[in-house]
Amino acid sequence: MRILTFTGKGGVGKTSVSAATAVRLSQLGYRTLVLSTDPAHSLSDSFNLPLGAEPTKIKENLDAIEVNPYVDLKQNWHAVQKYYTRIFMAQGVSGVMADEMTILPGMEELFSLLRIKRYKASGLYDVLVLDTAPTGETLRLLSLPDTLAWGMKAVKNVNKYLIKPLSKPLSRMSDKIAFFIPPADALDSVDQVFDELEDIRDILTDNKKSTVRLVMNAEKMSIKETMRALTYLNLYGFKVDMVLVNRLLDVNKDCGYQENWKAIQQKYLGEIEEGFSPLPVKKLRMYEQEIVGLACLEMFAKDMYGDTDPSDMMYDEPPIKFVRIGNVYEVQLKLMFANPVDIDVWVTGDELYVQIGNQRKIITLPISLTGLEPGDAVFKEKWLHIPFDLDSHGQDGNTVQKQQKVYDRG
Repeated sequence: MRILTFTGKGGVGKTSVSAATAVRLSQLGYRTLVLSTDPAHSLSDSFNLPLGAEPTKIKENLDAIEVNPYVDLKQNWHAVQKYYTRIFMAQGVSGVMADEMTILPGMEELFSLLRIKRYKASGLYDVLVLDTAPTGETLRLLSLPDTLAWGMKAVKNVNKYLIKPLSKPLSRMSDKIAFFIPPADALDSVDQVFDELEDIRDILTDNKKSTVRLVMNAEKMSIKETMRALTYLNLYGFKVDMVLVNRLLDVNKDCGYQENWKAIQQKYLGEIEEGFSPLPVKKLRMYEQEIVGLACLEMFAKDMYGDTDPSDMMYDEPPIKFVRIGNVYEVQLKLMFANPVDIDVWVTGDELYVQIGNQRKIITLPISLTGLEPGDAVFKEKWLHIPFDLDSHGQDGNTVQKQQKVYDRG
């Protein structure tokens, strides 16, 4: 299943772009599902049709859904929630407060992600179009599998090696102890959710099937936010294959009092094309009416894609590479708009840590590099190069490499 994720600053028109893309895909015969993960859903407004927590048929080959995190939470976490609510209430916590305390940070986003795997496994759709929340929330959503990776391993190991083996013998000792032992269905729910989350990371970073497309306006704040988004998406291994600049005023028409604004847009458009190169930049004009309903979305899709197939890979370059040059093995990350002095790099055991600001990527190193100390990381031509000399002798697999700053040598 091809997965297209659209994101951008709030208000740039990504929902209209997502919906129009889905309409075009369905016209080409692809069984298409467009899914909104934005808590402030507007996908139903775009189609001018009511949508629910399960796929709704829009037209032939096209379904749409607005994810309801509370429905997903009940389906996936009910057994766990029921257990912890009982524990909290026994300690005097009120029912409503106990329910709220059982919902861990990021749970709503987590269950939105789980739907991706399930729709992929169902075989019902050829293409999944994700209409996401504004950029910050989308980065949180897409980075969730990486963020929770360490916690997932810890919880799964505790469940597997401690809680499950001891639950039955401990529950027989006394009723008081039995009260605190998690039931089997709660333990199974935790294991299932974490297993699926691991699979989601592989699905979303499969650069042959999954890509992100950035929607922006030709405005300074929108451009800056999109630059940060591209840097962080590449850091987490998500391939971006297109930039779409929406709501451009027609340079061939007199725009009256907006003439000055048109000149500003053209100035920023030049900066976008130069700065985001070699990514393709698609220019989308401002319309005289709202893009609402199937007829308008079909018109918008035609202007956007013409005769091209929206499911095509518009730009094909992985954001993370492992390259061997002689006896030196390099880990390379494309971080187009990163400031080299904001990048920190270090190694712990078989894991390479790369941090930019408050965003951190953990890369599991190949076995051949475990125990080797990295050389000086260099930032050149928008790529971060982290070398490992295969002829050097590492100390052991648990060595902690001192954190180092990266400087631009490009």
